[in-house]
This record gives sequence, C-alpha cells and structure tokens, in this order.
Amino acid sequence: MAQPRLYRVEAIVLRQQDYGEADRILTLLTAGGKLTALARGIRRATSHKAGQLGLYAQANLMLARGRNMETVTQAENLEQHEGLHGDLLRFTYASYLAELCDRFAQPEEDSQALYDLLSAGLRWMAEEPQLWVWARYFEMRLLELSGYGPELHTCVRCERAVEALDNYFAVAEGGIVCARCGPGDLPATTISLGAQKVLRYLAGHDPDQVARLRLRAATARELEALLWHYLEYTLERELQSTQFLRRLRRELGASGLDQAGDLAGETAATL
Repeated sequence: MAQPRLYRVEAIVLRQQDYGEADRILTLLTAGGKLTALARGIRRATSHKAGQLGLYAQANLMLARGRNMETVTQAENLEQHEGLHGDLLRFTYASYLAELCDRFAQPEEDSQALYDLLSAGLRWMAEEPQLWVWARYFEMRLLELSGYGPELHTCVRCERAVEALDNYFAVAEGGIVCARCGPGDLPATTISLGAQKVLRYLAGHDPDQVARLRLRAATARELEALLWHYLEYTLERELQSTQFLRRLRRELGASGLDQAGDLAGETAATL
C-alpha cells in the first residue's frame, strides 16, 4: 500500500541551511528518526513559517514526501524555548545538545526516547540554573539510550566491584578500570572518587533529584573533560560546539560553573 503523500509529524529543528534565494533546508529530529525537509520561502519577510521553525523550535508539521527530501507545507509552533534566544551561553549549550542528537540519530529509526530527551534538554537549557549539571545529565542519558552507557560499578578488565578509591576511566573499554588493574597497555585517565560518585548519581536519579546536585568546580571540570572525550571517541569525530563553548566561556570570563560549590547536604548523603 502506497504511503500518503502528506503526513503530520512533531519535530525539533536541529540544523538549518539557507538554500536558493528564500528557502531553507532543515534537519529535523522526530520520534521516527532524523529527516531533512525544505521550507520554501521561509526567509521572505512575509513568511509565517519563519516564526515557527527557528533553531531548536518544536513544531507540529505537515510534510509532503519528495524524491530527495520532504517539503514543509504547514507549521504549528509547540515550543520556542524562548530562554535560549536572549542568552548566548544558554543557546550554545542548546547547540551542543542538538549536535549530539544530530550525530547519534539515524533516519527512519525509532527515536521517541531521544526526541523526548532533547525536548527536556532544551527546556533545561532555557530555564534551569547550573547549565553544566544538566549538560552532564543529558550526556549520561544519551549514552544510555544509545547503548554506550559507561560501566561504573565493575572494573571493565578484571570484573571485580570497583572500590571507593581514585581509579581510572578507559574510553576504549567503556568504563572504569580499578586501581589494581591500572592503566595497563591501553590508555586510561585517572578519575577521582568524587567524579565516580557523581557519574553514578547522574545515571541513577531523576531530574528532580539532579536539580539539587552541587559539586566542587574541580570535579565539574573533570567530568566535563572526561565525558567530552568519551563522546568524541564514541562518535569518532570532534564536536564543534564544545570548541565554541570553551571559547565563549573564556570570553565571558566565566567557566559556566559559577554556581558550583560543595555538595549540598542532602545530595552528599546520597552519594
């Protein structure tokens, strides 16, 4: 049975590229995978689509099937994430989340969980304090959804339970290497006990609990470097948005960890 030419889909705009004099090519994340669509005339001053289909907007779309790409025929805004557009740091963090999803998502692949995660992630970046906490939480959830969640409880070499010590993290082996096994022939990075506890906390708690997380800035920087390295190894490519995020934070004179402090009492007890 032939598929209908027109169909509806809920989508998040991951990327956009100007095309011709007035059109724009959109890369969209949907519950059914990643797809490319042409928004005709969107760059004209009179276009109604421009306000519905900006970067990271969520919209209900009517699409027409095409030979090489779909065409947007209607767009109804669902969420613009306004908090992203008046704050360059928040927007850059959102760009990072979108780039990750763009790299992990595949065409015509069930992506409902990934779509829901990005929808939540964009909301966190638009509204929440401590953006770096939500970035780490997003990374851990994304890795789990994609089947690359790191092993945090058992040594990936000897398979013994990891002791409460500074240990190692081996990106090539996908998790923690105990102090007994050491770095060995394959490279591994030292990971502090505090960073190990935070990774386990992020992997095992919901957003309401994560919102109460407070860390020392040094631990936050350690986790960022480790997870960025692990993600780039997994994707086999550098992430462009991380480079811009580093530069932006330097120019703003802030690390993005400005609200980091000692662990809050309630969270510290949990860890």
